[in-house]
Amino acid sequence: MADPRGFLRTRERELPPSRPVPVRLMDWREVHEHLAVRPSQDPVLNRQAGRCMDCGIPFCHNGCPLGNLIPEWNDLVWRGQWDEAIERLHATNNFPEFTGRICPAPCESACVLGINQPSVTIKQVEVSIIDEAFAAGLVAPQVPQRLTGHTVAVVGSGPAGLAAAQQLTRAGHTVAVYERDDAIGGLLRYGVPDFKLEKHHIDRRLAQMEAEGTRFRPGVHVGVDVSWEQLRARYDAVVIATGATVPRALRVPGNDLAGVHMAMDFLTPANKVVAGRLDRTPISAEGLHVVVIGGGDTGSDCVGTALRQGAASVRTLAIGKRPPEERPEGQPWPMDPVVYEISSSYEEGGEREFLASTVAFLGGEGDDAGHVRTLRMARTEYRPDGSRVPTPGTEQDLPADLVLVAMGFTGPETEAAVAQLGLEVTSRGAFARRDDFATALPGVFVAGDAGRGQSLIVWAIAEGRAAAAAVDEHLSGCTELPAPVRASTVALRP
Repeated sequence: MADPRGFLRTRERELPPSRPVPVRLMDWREVHEHLAVRPSQDPVLNRQAGRCMDCGIPFCHNGCPLGNLIPEWNDLVWRGQWDEAIERLHATNNFPEFTGRICPAPCESACVLGINQPSVTIKQVEVSIIDEAFAAGLVAPQVPQRLTGHTVAVVGSGPAGLAAAQQLTRAGHTVAVYERDDAIGGLLRYGVPDFKLEKHHIDRRLAQMEAEGTRFRPGVHVGVDVSWEQLRARYDAVVIATGATVPRALRVPGNDLAGVHMAMDFLTPANKVVAGRLDRTPISAEGLHVVVIGGGDTGSDCVGTALRQGAASVRTLAIGKRPPEERPEGQPWPMDPVVYEISSSYEEGGEREFLASTVAFLGGEGDDAGHVRTLRMARTEYRPDGSRVPTPGTEQDLPADLVLVAMGFTGPETEAAVAQLGLEVTSRGAFARRDDFATALPGVFVAGDAGRGQSLIVWAIAEGRAAAAAVDEHLSGCTELPAPVRASTVALRP
């Protein structure tokens, strides 16, 4: 364990400060201050790692789908043994620089100290370990000692696909990652804005993977540029890790008006402009009254992006009730509770409304009739059967020049794979698979959101690692790769 009395001496959480809102709205850099000293020299981080207590049963292991060895690397950070800390962190997590920045940290909800004190700053310790490791040159390619002669195609380069690819490459297989976009990274690249995850973090990890032997094929749309049958014939195994990219539509009158867009249609080109791959975004919030429908992470990303583009106003509408400030009684520790959170984007501006049901979109007058100018909303009514409907008589109109629908995703795009391979789809729209991530088609596996539906980055990485173990066993007859989860495992979040 770390400091035996650390959680008694230091009772409060301490996190790095965020940059001032007026400053960070002028650029796309990460919102948090970069510490003036390296993590290895930061006394605040040392104190926080020392708060990790000898709890006997570390429930943080259960809270993290990856099974991260959190007490071990907290202890190593407190002792200043950074080389061993990154070794223990990488033992369960291929990409802590991603999870340490954009994971909602269910491990902290499960922290035993969190029963009666603020939980340990697990996420901050995690990202500090990997940042220090890169700064100290402790992250090196792990080139396999021998090649098996087997080939694997991984379709999709998000966290699940990259995790599966890295594990399989290190096992000695020849792995090619196919990505339909022009750069590797999936939603990490063009879905998550730079103010949450700067892309140099992706690039340096891809450089490591290339040095290990992983091959990348950006700009290749499997099912269009190359068929699924051709891919299966060319490789010994195929891992489908395309994510859940089909957006949940809002079917109300006026949803076909110009100015009503799905969130990713707005975020993707905005991120490409920041990356220098696009001169100008076709959907800009500059000078417009923006309404974001959906109060999750994607909606928050839309808010931060619209504010940086110079929106005249930004308003977020959530159909449900405002979550409580504290853990609800029905979601006891160590469950990951639904509580009211203020993301960095909501700190920066805009308004948030709850119990807000969208009734219709209205166009302007005359030549402007085809463009959205007004959003009609009403107060949400909860019916006894659990359904939510607009309450008659509570309608009000909001100015809306740009509407961004960020209501989540219904599942993966399955049409081409189903038509060309005959794969089965579940009632929830995901690819059907067994507990070992294998489909009914020999040699074809499914990992991440493509199989489980929209979920967290830690689940994607955990499934990518586990699917890699299943593929390795399929190809080699046995495997030494870790398999942290089964395909049927579900999260603790209610």
